Amino acid sequence: MNVLSEHNQPKQSGTRGFLREVVEVALIAILIVLPIRMFIAQPFIVSGASMQPTFSSGDYLVVDQISKRFEPFQRQEVIIFRYPKDPDTFFIKRIIGLPNETVQIQNGNVFIYNDNNPNGFKLNEPYVTQSAPNILTKELGANEYFVMGDNRKHSSDSRSWGALTKKDIIGRAFTRLFPPDEITLYPGHIKKEQ
Repeated sequence: MNVLSEHNQPKQSGTRGFLREVVEVALIAILIVLPIRMFIAQPFIVSGASMQPTFSSGDYLVVDQISKRFEPFQRQEVIIFRYPKDPDTFFIKRIIGLPNETVQIQNGNVFIYNDNNPNGFKLNEPYVTQSAPNILTKELGANEYFVMGDNRKHSSDSRSWGALTKKDIIGRAFTRLFPPDEITLYPGHIKKEQ
């Protein structure tokens, strides 16, 4: 990189000048990209069938990591998180139960019980094509979420390994960039329910 100044400085030439310029550009790129990747947005590639038909293996997503600091997570949002049993592995699932709620699954139907709905309500899930006939009741703590894959028969989720804590959540699925014919903002987004 050449810097102009009022003083005449001897210009480095040859391989040494070129290498210095490459190192400077690389350092600047790292200083710009690293904080963005660590704190603002991060790319992920979907692997597996647990979120079909909403997401397929090979889908390229950008995950918003910053909004989680300002906005609470909502039911039916698609999130990426560290698998609680192996923090080096990342999962993509949909939030079903929110903190301090009770999630009940009967004959493939999901019911949510909370302070606003003490008698519960059946969750409308248009993204599920085949439900799994689980019977389960799970009470969530103050920082716990119940997550499930859209492809219920082929998903390892809160039904098998329990609640997800907020600290394990990386962020929300912000955009799908691949495949090109499915580029969308907030992929898998469902209008907010109760």
